Formats: sequence, structure tokens, C-alpha cells
Amino acid sequence: MKRWLIAGLGNVFKGDDAFGVEVVKRLADRAWPTQVDVVDFGINGIDLIYALLDQYDAAVLIDTYQHAGAPGTLYVIEPELPVAGEGLDPLDLMLNPHELDPTKVLRMVAAMDGRCHRIVLVGCEPGDFGGEWEGRMGLTDPVVAA
Repeated sequence: MKRWLIAGLGNVFKGDDAFGVEVVKRLADRAWPTQVDVVDFGINGIDLIYALLDQYDAAVLIDTYQHAGAPGTLYVIEPELPVAGEGLDPLDLMLNPHELDPTKVLRMVAAMDGRCHRIVLVGCEPGDFGGEWEGRMGLTDPVVAA
């Protein structure tokens, strides 16, 4: 039986960066088949890497995605998955465990010979992360509406 992961990513102390976390909070209240896990990874990229290594056949990663659109714009992207050892710069594999970058996570999974066969990124254009030191609590209205 194929297993799916729906993963929410983001930092709740940085305003719209919490988009993925808020989405999975809402999704977690719904009934899902037993082969689907809905998980709030927040800023914990290391746990996401381990989850993608061999536990899931496919995953939906939900996060903010800055692409010069209007705040609240949604994007659905199916990235080409990296192949283990091909074109990987060792610097690409450096992770800050408190700053989750889905691209680096996927590169790390590939470098570790991960088995997740399909990844879909659902991204929301952020509006405000708050200041560098003070941050911001809560999503902006356009991101909530998305």
C-alpha cells in the first residue's frame, strides 16, 4: 500500500512563513485514509528528511514560496527530483536545522538515496514575515484567504 505525507513547513514566529503550519493544522482535523499522514514539521528539516528517506512513496510539501506574485497567490510545483550523486555540490547539502528550504531537503534526501518517488510543492506567496528581530505572529489577510 502506497503511503503519502502531507507536510506543513514554516516558522510560526515569522508571520506568513507559518502558512504551511496553519494549513496542516486545518487538514489534521479531517478524516484521512490510514496511508496518509498529515504532519506539522514547522522548522524541523531534519525530521522531514528522515521521513522522506524511506517512509513515503509521495509527499505534498506546503510552504511559502516567493515568486514575485501578489501575497496569497498559490503555486503548485512538481520539481524534478535530484538523483543521488548527480550534480550535487557539498555546499548544497548544508542545512540549518532552523531554516527549512525544501530544495535543500530534497537534495539531502537524494544524497542519502531516499525513496520518495513523487513530490508536490504547494506554495503561497507571502506578504509579511515581520522584522528580522521582532518577527510577526499570525498570517496576513491575503495569505489567510489563500
